[in-house]
Amino acid sequence: MAGRVTWGVPWPRGAVAPGVPFALTGAGGGEVPVQSWVTATWPDGSVKWSAHAAAAAGEDAYVLVPGREPAAPRVPVTVTREGGLIRVSTGTVVWTIEPSGDTLVRSAGRDGREILRDVRLVSLRQDGPTPDDGGAVRRESATGRIERVTVEQDGPVRAVIRAEGRHGDWLPFTVRLYFYAGAEDVRIAHTFVWDGDPGRDFLAGLGLRAGVVMRDELHDRHIRLAGRDGFLTEAVRGLTGLRRDPGERVRRAQVEGRPCGPVGDPEVAGRLHLVPAWNDYTLDQNSADGYLMRKRTAEGHAWVTIPSGTRSAGYGYAGGTSGGLGFGLRDFWRLHPARLDVRDAATGLATATVWLWSPSAPAMDLRFWHDGLGQDTFAEQLEGLEITYEDHEPGFGDPYGIARTHELTLRVYGATPAHPDLAAHAAAMNEPPLLVASPERIRAAGVFGDWAPPDRATPARAAIEDRLDFLFDLYAREREQRRWYGFWDYGDVMHTYDADRHTWRYDVGGYAWDNSELSPDLWLWYQFLRTGRADVFRFAEAMTRHTGEVDVYHLGRWKGLGSRHNVQHWGCSCKQLRISSAAYRRFLYYLTADERTGDLLDEVAEAEEAYAALDPLRKVREDDYTPDPSALSVGLGADWSALAAAWLTRWERYGDGRARDKLLRTMAGIGALPNGFLTGEARLDLATGRFDTSRDTVSVSHLSAVFGLPEVCSELLSLGLDVPGFERAWLDYCRLYLATPEAQAAETGRPLTGISLIQAHSRLAAYAAARLDDADLAALAWRRFFHDEGDQLNSNPLQREPDWRLTRVEGPHVPAALWDAPFVSTNDAAQYGLAAIQNLALIARHLPESNDGPPAFPAM
Repeated sequence: MAGRVTWGVPWPRGAVAPGVPFALTGAGGGEVPVQSWVTATWPDGSVKWSAHAAAAAGEDAYVLVPGREPAAPRVPVTVTREGGLIRVSTGTVVWTIEPSGDTLVRSAGRDGREILRDVRLVSLRQDGPTPDDGGAVRRESATGRIERVTVEQDGPVRAVIRAEGRHGDWLPFTVRLYFYAGAEDVRIAHTFVWDGDPGRDFLAGLGLRAGVVMRDELHDRHIRLAGRDGFLTEAVRGLTGLRRDPGERVRRAQVEGRPCGPVGDPEVAGRLHLVPAWNDYTLDQNSADGYLMRKRTAEGHAWVTIPSGTRSAGYGYAGGTSGGLGFGLRDFWRLHPARLDVRDAATGLATATVWLWSPSAPAMDLRFWHDGLGQDTFAEQLEGLEITYEDHEPGFGDPYGIARTHELTLRVYGATPAHPDLAAHAAAMNEPPLLVASPERIRAAGVFGDWAPPDRATPARAAIEDRLDFLFDLYAREREQRRWYGFWDYGDVMHTYDADRHTWRYDVGGYAWDNSELSPDLWLWYQFLRTGRADVFRFAEAMTRHTGEVDVYHLGRWKGLGSRHNVQHWGCSCKQLRISSAAYRRFLYYLTADERTGDLLDEVAEAEEAYAALDPLRKVREDDYTPDPSALSVGLGADWSALAAAWLTRWERYGDGRARDKLLRTMAGIGALPNGFLTGEARLDLATGRFDTSRDTVSVSHLSAVFGLPEVCSELLSLGLDVPGFERAWLDYCRLYLATPEAQAAETGRPLTGISLIQAHSRLAAYAAARLDDADLAALAWRRFFHDEGDQLNSNPLQREPDWRLTRVEGPHVPAALWDAPFVSTNDAAQYGLAAIQNLALIARHLPESNDGPPAFPAM
């Protein structure tokens, strides 16, 4: 691996004291300059997660050494303020940034030459949807206005500049610019929040534009646009293919991007003014399956179509032999509609634009997808839930406050780059390098609860591992086969399969986009932790980007809450913390130190306040409860686990005593409730951060423990916080959920009702078995894992019979044993994955072994 990289490393409790420096060496012992900072601490103050930035030299492995001073870069990245401007020097390129105004970057140059000028954010807005009949709509353009610039890091290896502003009079944005010592490029993370009216605001274009200084002769100016496997390679004025041959030396130099030198043949040199100069170029990726390239000599003249292709890498170059600009968008075709433009290449100042939303595509239409179907009362809405699984409510399918983040690259070249360099830079943009500690090293640090690296030592364990691999591969294949791509969609998966139409239920209420239902985010991250597979990381990364931005509100009345699964990601009226949970974001943040993910974690640090605005159980309550800051109703499963994850993360990132107190007080409140977690919900006083512990009821939901509760409780108990009653309350829940009705009644007074997702809950029994060293409970966990019986809720045969064979495509042989349990949805797969991973980590020694695959248990 070679390139500039930022990554995170976990440390066992007490191993690294605060303030300790870190040094980095290659496998051969050579010093590598590194910049380090702490992203989380243990309760005793020791370092839990550290973050590091380096210009890695391409070795297979590196050694991070705490307690030793780091090597300094030969030429550090520096940030200085001069004359009201911010200047960032990487030692290769000097970037000039204004603290406010309409440019994101005023200029950039190298070797004493200005290459780049006036980097701006641009947008187009329509007052209506793009009409099918070609009718007129009013379209207006705007330039983003920078309102505040903050230096978040200033070297010596890495500098980060944060800019905040608005795209004209709407769409607030945050942009981070990442600079590394010695680098000729800047990585740009652009996040915008939708704050328009979907009935009258239609985004018709959103992009980043930069001016490129053009000094060279027209035949020494070059355009490069990435296709799928190579680049369009052209000069503004081409010297190849002419009727008169300028000579092989000239032709080869132009194609390779080198100065052509004098054109010796007077038959050619005297007629160069008659060779057209191509002023404008466009590469338009309006779907995941095709892009169109065009060029023209000037505005007012026809576009000429260039041979096109399927999936562009989303990278281009405009400039000449004396320097130019590389520009691109990561996941270009996956985030369609996107576009790359070069304009005015035949003038002294060209422009290159990376369009995040292509102006060639129909304008973005975020209106709600149906007319409500007469569902104006809670009773009617609950009836709708019974048939389409959609939790509708008028006015709640509103995108106001959702967000999207894109990653872009600008690279300042000193000359037209060679083709291998262009290909390498496009690849690095789309698959940025990442250093990761080994699964064994991460597990030894004691982070993220119960998991272990794969173990195929026995047939039964190997069969489970095969199934885990198969299910991830299925996710990846289905995303590709079903084209789960697009500006708002990339990163999510569909919820449930329609066996009759042989498609996913993309158009059926709550069966469409999954929106973190039953925690596929967690499954993917745990599978990455234990395997270290790059493809699993990329899938999980894309899901975290999507679910943390698109499925969650960042402005407005539901800020901090997310939307349940729906045909549109924001369409469901169920707005809850279970979707916005910090439990889903922590992995990406700690493994990469990504600042935008850190922002998402900050947004939910006090998400309990959102309950004062919206009661998640408002449609099904039978009591007279209304939201009250002194008595907020909080579910002790999906709600509290999200709050606990947010408070824990805030505490370990910042040492925030207020977050710590809310966490510990609510843990103590759960421990003090007569029935602990089995109480179902409790009343939280926002002023004191404490639960009312007088509630004496028993209520169990099958959803309580499938949105991160087992993972959060495991982490909390591993901290040894000594909160009276909390561990007992959690172990009681884990023991009793899958217990016999007689055992449940003996401890709670009556059998539990609402028991479902049996296989998923086997990991609760496994946790209790491990903590209590109970072999019988471990056997119960494995039995329930392999035999999903006793479900009290899923009586619909359509939810039980179809399985993954319906969508299986040709590939490596999958043992027949993998088909024992039917799956109908991606979240079923996620819960299988989490249950398998945690059972293997907790009670693998109790797994009955067989030479014929998974064990068969006698019926209960």
